[in-house]
Amino acid sequence: MAQGTSGKEAATSTLWDRTRQLAAQEILQTALRLFTQQGYDETTIAQIAREAGVSQRTLFRYFGTKEDLIGGSEEQFVTLVTETVRNQPADAGAWEVLRAAFEAALSLHTSREEALERFRLVHDTDSLRATYLRKRARCQEELLPLLEPRLTPPGTDRGQARAIVATAFACFDAATATWLEGKGQGDILDLYDQGLAAVRG
Repeated sequence: MAQGTSGKEAATSTLWDRTRQLAAQEILQTALRLFTQQGYDETTIAQIAREAGVSQRTLFRYFGTKEDLIGGSEEQFVTLVTETVRNQPADAGAWEVLRAAFEAALSLHTSREEALERFRLVHDTDSLRATYLRKRARCQEELLPLLEPRLTPPGTDRGQARAIVATAFACFDAATATWLEGKGQGDILDLYDQGLAAVRG
């Protein structure tokens, strides 16, 4: 009996999770449409909630702030990147694990079109760009102790680790800008690889 109940609870939980994911995606798509049509600063939370068919309270249960509708929460972003690096094989080098972290961050987008709209909004909206830069600065600092053991030769100082992280993020930003200029043609990670190769060349 207990086993049957557990299975039923698991199925209910899975259904609940799927329902929440669908609701969050509907809110996100509505927000992106409105931001694209009339601008990020000109779009209100009340309008997004009304057009998505939910209350503002419900919207804030899924997305803590208006900015989270574009880039996700700071905690989510930093945790995803740092945990991805932490979980890479012990023999993977610093450049390799950073690339894996960027790949994980890109996987948050459900489609190329969604990624294109999000990146364009961040690139073109001062407040969103400032939020991204704050997330990036925090992320870079939290990555340092995770990367230092992967540097060669052993004993490489923190200044060198900081330079590697800053270079990787700069190459990722350059790849994103190039991808936007090309209207989403190609692959961001390929552009990142090309930029990094040019810098390290």
